[in-house]
Amino acid sequence: MSDLPTPVAYERTFDALYGLVVDEQRDDLVRAHVDIQDHHKQPMGLVHGGLLASIAEAITSMGTARVVIHDGEMAQGLSNQTNFLRPVFGSVIRATATRRHRGRTTWVWEVDITDEQDRLCAIIRMTIAVRPMPPEVAARVRETHGDPA
Repeated sequence: MSDLPTPVAYERTFDALYGLVVDEQRDDLVRAHVDIQDHHKQPMGLVHGGLLASIAEAITSMGTARVVIHDGEMAQGLSNQTNFLRPVFGSVIRATATRRHRGRTTWVWEVDITDEQDRLCAIIRMTIAVRPMPPEVAARVRETHGDPA
């Protein structure tokens, strides 16, 4: 999924559980998708809004982490503001995260969520906190990947 040195293997994460696939990663842009299955849906058949929020947090945290981890820092969601514009009923969700601000302790991203017809379904603004990696997390990263710096 990602070449980031992380303490937990992607295959064992929540993102793997719901099927997040990252298609492109740059310092200022991340694109991803999820193939929709019934377990992603509410009882009325539309995709659960929590999935859209989860995708946004995951890809913006990844986008931030890929830059800051080599300085011994980590990225974590601080704020998630999701505006739902239309329900998603189709077979795939696509997400494009664009970095809007790169600060010392916070990054701000905007995420467009679209369906397979390229219709805008949600707009999400994510604020990601940049914090020093706790010693126990840094030790686990070193155990599995060597020194991240």
